[in-house]
Amino acid sequence: MSWTDERIATLKKMWEGGSTASQIAEELGGVSRNAVIGKAHRLGLKSRPSPVKANEKKKAAKKAAATKATTAKKPASKPAAKPAATKAAPATDTAPTPKPAAAPGGNNSQPVPNPTPDLPKIVSVGPGGFLRQGPGDQQPPIPPAPPRRLVPAKPSPEIADKTSLLDLSDKVCRWPMGHPGEPDFHFCGTDVNPGFPYCVEHCGRAYQAQLPRGARRPPPPLPFGGPRVR
Repeated sequence: MSWTDERIATLKKMWEGGSTASQIAEELGGVSRNAVIGKAHRLGLKSRPSPVKANEKKKAAKKAAATKATTAKKPASKPAAKPAATKAAPATDTAPTPKPAAAPGGNNSQPVPNPTPDLPKIVSVGPGGFLRQGPGDQQPPIPPAPPRRLVPAKPSPEIADKTSLLDLSDKVCRWPMGHPGEPDFHFCGTDVNPGFPYCVEHCGRAYQAQLPRGARRPPPPLPFGGPRVR
């Protein structure tokens, strides 16, 4: 829609006359309220206060006038009558004055009663029925038990006079005699060959010189068709 001179003149006349933007848009037809406001700003027309705020000011003024009228119609209230003076009755029952407690270090010292009654003790129960201790339930730590004296076990009669595992050292032969688990299993126990863990006899069994490569015999084949060694 184009703004013709006639429509612009109508806009200026109604704007200066105090019509709202909605009324002007309805009168012109084919335009919205925002279009009327934008055109008025482009023409440089004088801005007007918001009608909403103007209505609020009018309502506030009417309310204040109505409050003043209501206050003027009310009759003046009479001063309240003074109450008759009453004489205070003399106190007949006097509260007993508490006696000062005797000093604890004196001859007539008496235990001072607890001013607060004993309250029920609340115990918190933890998971598994564990009772948690309060600040007043803490006890001093229990002193540790004295160290236990280890008594060596008595050897069995089968190895009473033989070298057992507890008797081994760097100076005795460690060659096992028998099989572990047997009641008479023990070790050689004789003096070692210097520089070796076994005696001279058992060193001859443990350390054997290898034959030359050409004189070596191949090991026998494994049973049940095992792999052949070349």
